[in-house]
Amino acid sequence: MTITNALAGIAVDDLGEALDFYERLFGRKADARPMGEVAEWKLPGGGWVQVFTDADRAGASSLTLIVDDLGEELGRLSLYGLMPVSKAMGDFFKTAKFRDGDGNQITFSQPQPGTY
Repeated sequence: MTITNALAGIAVDDLGEALDFYERLFGRKADARPMGEVAEWKLPGGGWVQVFTDADRAGASSLTLIVDDLGEELGRLSLYGLMPVSKAMGDFFKTAKFRDGDGNQITFSQPQPGTY
């Protein structure tokens, strides 16, 4: 089997309410709305992030987004009123964690030079 791409899913209680957060997070409206309760954003590297209504699983999702410059990304997100709940610097990555309105965890991560 050859895996050629990935679709990451984030379960939310109410897509209408979640769209505001994710539009600010990605800096744009969804790239696709294949169904009424689904919104999708295409990533420059080829993958997709899908936000969908699933009240039973809302708040239990986790997503890590790799960025080139964490400081630049945090500056952009702060302009949209999004502030991290925590930040950390490890041997391999610098990270900043966010939570959407349902409690899903979104981590922005920048690899340390020469580690990834």
